[in-house]
Amino acid sequence: MDSVTLVCTASLIAGGLYWFVCVFGSAERKGKHASQLSGGSIDREKVQDNYNQYWSFFKKPKQIEKTENVPAFVDTFYNLVTDIYEWGWGQSFHFSPAIDGKSNLESTKIHEQMAVDLIKVKPGQKILDAGCGVGGPMRAIAAHSGCNVVGITINEYQVSRAKAHNKKAGLDHLCDVVCGNFLEMPFEDNSFDGAYSIEATCHAPKLEDVYGEIFRVLKPGALYVSYEWVTTELYRGDDPEHVEVIQGIERGDALPGLRSYSDIPEVAKKVGFEVVKELDLAKPPSKPWWTRLKMGRVAYWRNHIVVMVLETIGVAPKGTIDVHQMLFKTADYLSRGGETGIFSPMHMILLKKPKQEES
Repeated sequence: MDSVTLVCTASLIAGGLYWFVCVFGSAERKGKHASQLSGGSIDREKVQDNYNQYWSFFKKPKQIEKTENVPAFVDTFYNLVTDIYEWGWGQSFHFSPAIDGKSNLESTKIHEQMAVDLIKVKPGQKILDAGCGVGGPMRAIAAHSGCNVVGITINEYQVSRAKAHNKKAGLDHLCDVVCGNFLEMPFEDNSFDGAYSIEATCHAPKLEDVYGEIFRVLKPGALYVSYEWVTTELYRGDDPEHVEVIQGIERGDALPGLRSYSDIPEVAKKVGFEVVKELDLAKPPSKPWWTRLKMGRVAYWRNHIVVMVLETIGVAPKGTIDVHQMLFKTADYLSRGGETGIFSPMHMILLKKPKQEES
Protein backbone atom coordinates (compact mmCIF):
# COMPACT_ATOMS: atom_id res chain seq x y z
CA MET A 1 0.00 0.00 0.00
CA ASP A 2 1.55 3.30 -1.07
CA SER A 3 1.68 6.29 1.21
CA VAL A 4 -1.15 8.15 -0.53
CA THR A 5 -3.48 5.17 -0.19
CA LEU A 6 -2.45 4.72 3.42
CA VAL A 7 -3.15 8.36 4.24
CA CYS A 8 -6.51 8.22 2.48
CA THR A 9 -7.48 5.01 4.28
CA ALA A 10 -6.46 6.43 7.66
CA SER A 11 -8.39 9.62 6.93
CA LEU A 12 -11.52 7.65 6.05
CA ILE A 13 -11.29 5.61 9.23
CA ALA A 14 -10.69 8.70 11.35
CA GLY A 15 -13.49 10.56 9.61
CA GLY A 16 -15.85 7.63 10.02
CA LEU A 17 -15.07 7.35 13.73
CA TYR A 18 -15.60 11.09 14.19
CA TRP A 19 -18.92 10.84 12.37
CA PHE A 20 -20.11 7.99 14.62
CA VAL A 21 -18.88 9.56 17.83
CA CYS A 22 -19.50 13.26 17.39
CA VAL A 23 -22.02 13.81 14.59
CA PHE A 24 -24.21 10.86 13.66
CA GLY A 25 -27.32 10.40 15.74
CA SER A 26 -29.19 12.66 18.09
CA ALA A 27 -26.60 13.10 20.80
CA GLU A 28 -25.32 16.45 19.60
CA ARG A 29 -28.76 17.98 19.74
CA LYS A 30 -29.29 16.81 23.29
CA GLY A 31 -26.11 17.92 24.99
CA LYS A 32 -24.06 14.75 25.45
CA HIS A 33 -21.32 13.53 23.11
CA ALA A 34 -20.44 9.85 22.86
CA SER A 35 -16.85 10.82 23.61
CA GLN A 36 -18.03 12.13 27.01
CA LEU A 37 -19.55 8.87 28.26
CA SER A 38 -18.59 8.29 31.87
CA GLY A 39 -19.71 6.60 35.05
CA GLY A 40 -21.21 9.74 36.50
CA SER A 41 -19.74 10.38 39.95
CA ILE A 42 -17.99 7.01 39.93
CA ASP A 43 -14.23 7.00 39.30
CA ARG A 44 -13.67 5.60 35.82
CA GLU A 45 -11.49 2.82 37.24
CA LYS A 46 -14.42 1.65 39.37
CA VAL A 47 -17.25 1.64 36.81
CA GLN A 48 -16.97 -2.08 36.10
CA ASP A 49 -16.92 -2.90 39.82
CA ASN A 50 -19.97 -0.73 40.41
CA TYR A 51 -21.81 -2.41 37.55
CA ASN A 52 -21.09 -5.77 39.15
CA GLN A 53 -22.22 -4.36 42.50
CA TYR A 54 -25.46 -3.16 40.93
CA TRP A 55 -26.31 -6.68 39.82
CA SER A 56 -25.38 -8.06 43.22
CA PHE A 57 -28.41 -6.24 44.66
CA PHE A 58 -30.60 -8.79 42.88
CA LYS A 59 -28.88 -11.84 44.36
CA LYS A 60 -30.96 -11.32 47.49
CA PRO A 61 -34.11 -9.53 46.26
CA LYS A 62 -35.59 -9.04 49.72
CA GLN A 63 -32.64 -6.84 50.69
CA ILE A 64 -33.44 -4.20 48.07
CA GLU A 65 -36.94 -3.86 49.49
CA LYS A 66 -35.42 -2.29 52.60
CA THR A 67 -35.59 1.49 52.54
CA GLU A 68 -32.04 1.93 53.79
CA ASN A 69 -30.59 -0.04 50.84
CA VAL A 70 -32.56 1.50 47.99
CA PRO A 71 -30.91 4.97 47.78
CA ALA A 72 -27.46 3.45 47.18
CA PHE A 73 -28.99 1.01 44.69
CA VAL A 74 -30.69 3.79 42.70
CA ASP A 75 -27.70 6.14 42.97
CA THR A 76 -25.39 3.46 41.53
CA PHE A 77 -27.82 2.84 38.68
CA TYR A 78 -28.02 6.50 37.67
CA ASN A 79 -24.29 6.98 37.87
CA LEU A 80 -23.99 4.11 35.41
CA VAL A 81 -26.74 5.07 32.97
CA THR A 82 -27.14 8.87 33.00
CA ASP A 83 -24.64 9.63 30.25
CA ILE A 84 -25.92 6.80 28.05
CA TYR A 85 -29.50 7.95 28.56
CA GLU A 86 -28.62 11.52 27.62
CA TRP A 87 -26.60 10.47 24.61
CA GLY A 88 -29.07 8.00 23.15
CA TRP A 89 -32.42 9.23 24.50
CA GLY A 90 -32.27 12.89 25.48
CA GLN A 91 -32.65 14.94 28.64
CA SER A 92 -36.09 13.57 29.56
CA PHE A 93 -35.73 10.10 31.02
CA HIS A 94 -39.29 8.93 30.47
CA PHE A 95 -41.79 7.72 27.88
CA SER A 96 -44.74 9.46 26.26
CA PRO A 97 -47.59 8.43 23.95
CA ALA A 98 -46.72 8.73 20.27
CA ILE A 99 -48.62 11.59 18.59
CA ASP A 100 -49.37 11.60 14.87
CA GLY A 101 -47.35 14.24 13.06
CA LYS A 102 -45.14 14.92 16.08
CA SER A 103 -41.53 13.88 16.66
CA ASN A 104 -40.51 11.97 19.78
CA LEU A 105 -39.14 15.18 21.29
CA GLU A 106 -42.35 17.09 20.55
CA SER A 107 -44.52 14.30 21.99
CA THR A 108 -42.34 14.23 25.09
CA LYS A 109 -42.68 17.97 25.65
CA ILE A 110 -46.47 17.83 25.27
CA HIS A 111 -46.60 14.99 27.81
CA GLU A 112 -44.55 17.07 30.26
CA GLN A 113 -46.58 20.23 29.76
CA MET A 114 -49.78 18.30 30.45
CA ALA A 115 -48.46 17.43 33.91
CA VAL A 116 -48.13 21.06 34.97
CA ASP A 117 -51.44 22.00 33.32
CA LEU A 118 -53.14 19.36 35.47
CA ILE A 119 -51.93 20.87 38.74
CA LYS A 120 -53.29 24.33 37.80
CA VAL A 121 -50.43 26.48 39.04
CA LYS A 122 -49.78 30.11 38.16
CA PRO A 123 -46.65 31.92 36.97
CA GLY A 124 -44.34 32.73 39.86
CA GLN A 125 -45.57 29.94 42.10
CA LYS A 126 -43.16 27.29 43.41
CA ILE A 127 -43.60 23.67 42.40
CA LEU A 128 -41.71 20.48 43.14
CA ASP A 129 -40.25 17.99 40.67
CA ALA A 130 -39.84 14.81 42.74
CA GLY A 131 -37.16 12.74 41.00
CA CYS A 132 -36.02 15.28 38.40
CA GLY A 133 -33.15 13.45 36.71
CA VAL A 134 -31.12 15.85 34.55
CA GLY A 135 -34.12 18.19 34.37
CA GLY A 136 -35.59 17.77 30.90
CA PRO A 137 -39.20 17.92 32.18
CA MET A 138 -38.28 20.70 34.60
CA ARG A 139 -37.13 22.99 31.82
CA ALA A 140 -40.11 22.26 29.59
CA ILE A 141 -42.49 22.85 32.50
CA ALA A 142 -40.79 26.06 33.69
CA ALA A 143 -40.79 27.52 30.18
CA HIS A 144 -44.43 26.54 29.65
CA SER A 145 -45.84 27.64 33.01
CA GLY A 146 -43.55 30.42 34.25
CA CYS A 147 -43.37 28.67 37.61
CA ASN A 148 -40.31 28.31 39.79
CA VAL A 149 -39.45 24.62 39.73
CA VAL A 150 -37.35 22.93 42.42
CA GLY A 151 -36.16 19.47 41.50
CA ILE A 152 -34.71 16.80 43.74
CA THR A 153 -32.63 13.79 42.70
CA ILE A 154 -30.61 11.27 44.69
CA ASN A 155 -27.71 11.44 42.23
CA GLU A 156 -25.06 14.18 42.55
CA TYR A 157 -23.95 13.79 38.95
CA GLN A 158 -27.49 14.44 37.73
CA VAL A 159 -27.59 17.60 39.85
CA SER A 160 -24.51 18.96 38.11
CA ARG A 161 -25.85 17.98 34.68
CA ALA A 162 -29.25 19.54 35.39
CA LYS A 163 -27.74 22.82 36.60
CA ALA A 164 -25.52 23.03 33.53
CA HIS A 165 -28.50 22.41 31.24
CA ASN A 166 -30.61 24.96 33.12
CA LYS A 167 -27.96 27.62 32.66
CA LYS A 168 -27.43 26.77 29.00
CA ALA A 169 -31.18 27.00 28.38
CA GLY A 170 -31.37 30.36 30.15
CA LEU A 171 -33.80 28.93 32.70
CA ASP A 172 -31.62 28.86 35.81
CA HIS A 173 -33.64 31.77 37.22
CA LEU A 174 -36.72 29.51 37.24
CA CYS A 175 -35.13 26.10 37.86
CA ASP A 176 -33.19 24.87 40.86
CA VAL A 177 -31.96 21.37 41.71
CA VAL A 178 -30.97 19.84 45.02
CA CYS A 179 -29.34 16.52 45.78
CA GLY A 180 -31.41 14.49 48.21
CA ASN A 181 -33.64 11.53 48.90
CA PHE A 182 -37.29 12.14 48.06
CA LEU A 183 -38.16 9.85 50.96
CA GLU A 184 -36.68 12.46 53.33
CA MET A 185 -36.80 15.82 51.56
CA PRO A 186 -34.97 18.87 52.93
CA PHE A 187 -38.01 21.14 52.46
CA GLU A 188 -40.32 22.79 54.97
CA ASP A 189 -43.90 21.71 55.54
CA ASN A 190 -46.56 23.38 53.36
CA SER A 191 -43.97 25.10 51.16
CA PHE A 192 -44.95 24.16 47.57
CA ASP A 193 -47.89 25.34 45.46
CA GLY A 194 -47.93 22.11 43.46
CA ALA A 195 -45.87 19.04 42.65
CA TYR A 196 -45.35 16.42 39.99
CA SER A 197 -43.29 13.31 39.42
CA ILE A 198 -42.75 11.70 36.04
CA GLU A 199 -41.89 8.01 36.16
CA ALA A 200 -39.80 8.51 39.30
CA THR A 201 -41.65 7.21 42.35
CA CYS A 202 -41.29 3.64 41.06
CA HIS A 203 -37.82 3.76 42.68
CA ALA A 204 -39.34 4.06 46.16
CA PRO A 205 -39.51 0.77 48.07
CA LYS A 206 -42.77 1.93 49.66
CA LEU A 207 -44.97 4.33 47.73
CA GLU A 208 -46.52 5.69 50.92
CA ASP A 209 -43.12 7.00 52.01
CA VAL A 210 -42.63 9.25 48.98
CA TYR A 211 -46.32 10.18 48.74
CA GLY A 212 -46.27 11.06 52.43
CA GLU A 213 -43.28 13.37 51.95
CA ILE A 214 -44.90 15.10 49.00
CA PHE A 215 -48.11 15.49 51.00
CA ARG A 216 -46.08 17.07 53.82
CA VAL A 217 -44.38 19.73 51.68
CA LEU A 218 -47.49 20.72 49.70
CA LYS A 219 -49.63 23.64 50.77
CA PRO A 220 -53.24 22.77 51.74
CA GLY A 221 -55.40 22.70 48.63
CA ALA A 222 -52.43 22.09 46.30
CA LEU A 223 -52.43 19.45 43.57
CA TYR A 224 -49.92 16.72 42.82
CA VAL A 225 -49.75 14.62 39.65
CA SER A 226 -47.69 11.49 39.13
CA TYR A 227 -47.03 9.30 36.10
CA GLU A 228 -46.54 5.85 37.64
CA TRP A 229 -44.91 2.65 36.42
CA VAL A 230 -47.40 -0.16 37.13
CA THR A 231 -48.53 -3.63 36.25
CA THR A 232 -51.99 -3.48 34.69
CA GLU A 233 -55.15 -5.56 35.12
CA LEU A 234 -53.82 -7.87 32.38
CA TYR A 235 -50.80 -8.98 34.41
CA ARG A 236 -50.99 -12.49 35.82
CA GLY A 237 -48.53 -13.55 38.48
CA ASP A 238 -48.99 -17.20 37.54
CA ASP A 239 -47.88 -16.65 33.93
CA PRO A 240 -44.10 -17.33 33.65
CA GLU A 241 -43.74 -15.03 30.64
CA HIS A 242 -45.46 -12.17 32.47
CA VAL A 243 -43.22 -12.68 35.48
CA GLU A 244 -40.10 -12.77 33.31
CA VAL A 245 -41.01 -9.48 31.60
CA ILE A 246 -41.78 -7.63 34.82
CA GLN A 247 -38.66 -8.93 36.57
CA GLY A 248 -36.61 -7.93 33.53
CA ILE A 249 -37.95 -4.39 33.78
CA GLU A 250 -37.24 -4.28 37.50
CA ARG A 251 -33.65 -5.53 37.14
CA GLY A 252 -32.80 -3.22 34.27
CA ASP A 253 -34.34 -0.06 35.75
CA ALA A 254 -33.32 -0.18 39.43
CA LEU A 255 -36.80 -0.94 40.75
CA PRO A 256 -37.31 -2.55 44.15
CA GLY A 257 -40.61 -3.96 42.84
CA LEU A 258 -43.31 -2.79 40.43
CA ARG A 259 -46.71 -2.03 41.94
CA SER A 260 -50.15 -2.90 40.62
CA TYR A 261 -52.20 -0.04 39.19
CA SER A 262 -54.84 -0.73 41.84
CA ASP A 263 -52.39 -0.02 44.66
CA ILE A 264 -51.75 3.58 43.63
CA PRO A 265 -55.02 5.29 44.69
CA GLU A 266 -55.20 3.25 47.89
CA VAL A 267 -51.74 4.42 48.96
CA ALA A 268 -52.59 8.02 48.06
CA LYS A 269 -55.71 7.95 50.24
CA LYS A 270 -53.79 6.31 53.06
CA VAL A 271 -51.39 9.28 53.39
CA GLY A 272 -54.23 11.81 53.22
CA PHE A 273 -54.64 12.76 49.56
CA GLU A 274 -57.95 13.10 47.78
CA VAL A 275 -58.00 11.35 44.39
CA VAL A 276 -59.12 13.88 41.77
CA LYS A 277 -58.50 11.88 38.60
CA GLU A 278 -56.92 8.62 37.51
CA LEU A 279 -56.19 7.50 33.96
CA ASP A 280 -53.73 5.17 32.23
CA LEU A 281 -52.29 7.42 29.54
CA ALA A 282 -50.79 4.40 27.76
CA LYS A 283 -54.18 2.96 26.79
CA PRO A 284 -56.03 3.64 23.50
CA PRO A 285 -56.72 6.03 21.94
CA SER A 286 -53.12 6.87 22.84
CA LYS A 287 -50.62 5.57 20.30
CA PRO A 288 -48.15 2.92 21.52
CA TRP A 289 -45.35 4.40 23.61
CA TRP A 290 -43.03 1.43 23.05
CA THR A 291 -42.65 1.92 19.27
CA ARG A 292 -39.85 4.34 20.03
CA LEU A 293 -37.88 1.47 21.55
CA LYS A 294 -38.40 -0.75 18.51
CA MET A 295 -37.52 2.02 16.08
CA GLY A 296 -34.32 2.53 18.03
CA ARG A 297 -32.85 -0.92 17.37
CA VAL A 298 -30.73 0.29 14.44
CA ALA A 299 -29.53 3.18 16.57
CA TYR A 300 -28.71 0.76 19.36
CA TRP A 301 -26.39 -1.33 17.20
CA ARG A 302 -24.79 1.80 15.81
CA ASN A 303 -24.31 3.12 19.33
CA HIS A 304 -23.04 -0.23 20.59
CA ILE A 305 -20.28 -0.17 17.99
CA VAL A 306 -19.35 3.30 19.18
CA VAL A 307 -19.36 2.19 22.83
CA MET A 308 -17.17 -0.82 22.04
CA VAL A 309 -14.67 1.34 20.15
CA LEU A 310 -14.58 3.99 22.87
CA GLU A 311 -14.11 1.48 25.68
CA THR A 312 -11.46 -0.40 23.69
CA ILE A 313 -9.38 2.72 23.07
CA GLY A 314 -9.83 3.90 26.66
CA VAL A 315 -12.07 6.94 26.06
CA ALA A 316 -15.07 5.35 27.81
CA PRO A 317 -14.42 3.56 31.13
CA LYS A 318 -14.37 -0.22 31.32
CA GLY A 319 -17.88 -1.44 32.01
CA THR A 320 -19.64 0.94 29.60
CA ILE A 321 -20.26 -1.91 27.15
CA ASP A 322 -21.95 -3.97 29.87
CA VAL A 323 -24.17 -1.06 30.93
CA HIS A 324 -25.19 -0.34 27.34
CA GLN A 325 -26.00 -3.99 26.72
CA MET A 326 -28.06 -4.12 29.94
CA LEU A 327 -30.15 -1.18 28.74
CA PHE A 328 -30.77 -2.82 25.37
CA LYS A 329 -32.02 -6.00 27.06
CA THR A 330 -34.23 -3.90 29.31
CA ALA A 331 -35.68 -2.12 26.28
CA ASP A 332 -36.80 -5.50 24.96
CA TYR A 333 -38.58 -6.29 28.23
CA LEU A 334 -40.23 -2.86 28.19
CA SER A 335 -41.42 -3.41 24.61
CA ARG A 336 -42.85 -6.80 25.53
CA GLY A 337 -44.58 -5.25 28.54
CA GLY A 338 -46.17 -2.64 26.30
CA GLU A 339 -47.18 -5.03 23.55
CA THR A 340 -48.85 -7.47 25.94
CA GLY A 341 -50.47 -4.64 27.87
CA ILE A 342 -49.26 -5.98 31.23
CA PHE A 343 -47.12 -2.92 31.96
CA SER A 344 -47.68 0.83 31.76
CA PRO A 345 -45.10 3.57 32.44
CA MET A 346 -47.71 6.33 32.51
CA HIS A 347 -50.55 5.52 34.84
CA MET A 348 -51.56 9.07 35.72
CA ILE A 349 -53.01 9.96 39.10
CA LEU A 350 -54.00 13.50 40.10
CA LEU A 351 -54.19 14.13 43.84
CA LYS A 352 -55.17 16.99 46.12
CA LYS A 353 -54.07 17.87 49.63
CA PRO A 354 -57.27 18.79 51.50
CA LYS A 355 -57.67 22.41 52.51
CA GLN A 356 -58.63 21.47 56.05
CA GLU A 357 -54.95 20.73 56.67
CA GLU A 358 -54.62 24.48 57.30
CA SER A 359 -56.07 24.07 60.80
